This record gives sequence, structure tokens and C-alpha cells, in this order.
Amino acid sequence: MRGVSIIPQTLDMPTPFPHLLSPSPASAMAPAAVVLSQDEQKRVAAYRAVDFVQSGMVLGLGTGSTAVHALDRIADLLRRGVLHDIVGIPTSKQTESIARALKIPLSDLDAHPIIDLSIDGADEVDPFLNLVKGRGGSLLREKMIEGASKKFIVIVDESKMVGRLGGSGLAVPVEIVPFGWSYTLSKLKALFELERGFNAKLRTRVEEDGKEVPFVTDNGNYIIDLYFENGIERDLGLLSDSLLRIVGVAEHGMFLGMATSVIVANKDGEITVINK
Repeated sequence: MRGVSIIPQTLDMPTPFPHLLSPSPASAMAPAAVVLSQDEQKRVAAYRAVDFVQSGMVLGLGTGSTAVHALDRIADLLRRGVLHDIVGIPTSKQTESIARALKIPLSDLDAHPIIDLSIDGADEVDPFLNLVKGRGGSLLREKMIEGASKKFIVIVDESKMVGRLGGSGLAVPVEIVPFGWSYTLSKLKALFELERGFNAKLRTRVEEDGKEVPFVTDNGNYIIDLYFENGIERDLGLLSDSLLRIVGVAEHGMFLGMATSVIVANKDGEITVINK
């Protein structure tokens, strides 16, 4: 695979699930196979990524269920004095709230336009380390902060690996301004009018009273979710340019050539580090 190196690893740190790896005396001679849940796989990958954090770093703090494990680990190392003088730049209001509760020192991109390392999850990773991100709604801030990073480590469980972006059949998000959103949606649909199995729709959420309303990002924008029956089969770079040329599009969720490493954990607790 051109430009990508794959390094299988075992966890070289105290495992966050020691009870899963220590058989009881009754089963010591024939221990049962360890099978980690998806959330446990995420935690193993996140802990491995935090091994790359050094004192004095400015860190991009990712958003989502995988990234929160990295936040927990960073906070623990700060409390124990293993790390110090860390500054975090959160990629969402949700991450900012979690990091403040964990007492991780925070700043912003204006004060720190160059970030040493960002750690975040991804919704999809293709064989060339291109990503789909933003199903949680934070793609614009994530792309700004991770694009300003010297290194960007992506942490995933094995289910996020795909043959091509969009291949999971789940959403490839596009953040748009609310003004004229239906017009922008029509332009996005026209871009893919010859694409078999394509669909696009406005992301919504249901309020407590049962009313369906548009999902609103931290930036006050809407999201159009793109769906591909067979994944994206066209040139990703050209597609990126075409999407960004549509007036009303703020950003899309394809992160092309941005990841420097991807850490993948599987259900057996094994870790693979894929470097660009």
C-alpha cells in the first residue's frame, strides 16, 4: 500500500481491563478467549494514542465516544503528575464541557494556531488513511483544529475500516449554512444525479414535544447527510473541490490526507498502528 506502513502491536501499557486478561484459577489451564466490546476496543486504541502525548504539548481534543476515552486518560495522567503543562484545544462545545469537568487546561485556535498533536476518532477509514468524520456534527471545528496540527492520530475500532469512503452505507456529512438550505440540498443532489443508489437529506432531531427540527451544529449551521449504496466511487480530491464550490456549503466530512497515524483496536485486544 503506497505511503502507508502497518505495524501490529500488543498493548505495552497496563491494560484498562485487567480482569478480562486474568483467568480465574479454575480456568488457568485453558483460559477463555478474550473478546472486547466495541467500547472497550475504543478505549484500548485511545490509551495507546495518549502514549504519544508529551508534557508541554498543545493538544487538539477530539469529539465523540472514542475521543472521550483519550480525555479520561489525559486527565488521569495530569492528576498523577505524569503529564504537565498540557493545553487542550477542544473541537466541540461537548468536548469543552467534558475537558473542563476533567480539569484539563483549555485554550483556543486563535491563541494556539499551531497544534502539536490532535487525537480524535473517525466514522470511516479507508486503506489510504482518508477519513469520514462528522456524524456527531463537529466536522468543521474538527477539520480546522486537526488541519492545524503537526500530527493527527486517529483512534478507531476495527468496524470503522472500509474499502472506500462511504462504504459503510452510513452518512457522509456536509455542513451548510441554514439560509436557503433546500436550495443547497438541491445542488448537492444534482452533483450526484447520475450516482446509482445515492441519497441526500437534511439531518434532523426530535425535540421533547415530539417536533422534528433541523440539527444545528456548534457553528449554528445545518448538516446534509449524503448516502452512497456502494461507497464513493469517484476521485475524492475532485469531489472535495466540487462540494466546496457549491455556494452555501461550509465544509464536508471527508478528511483527505490529514491523518498521520491510525490506531486500530480489534475485539481480541490487539492494536495495529498504520502510519502514513
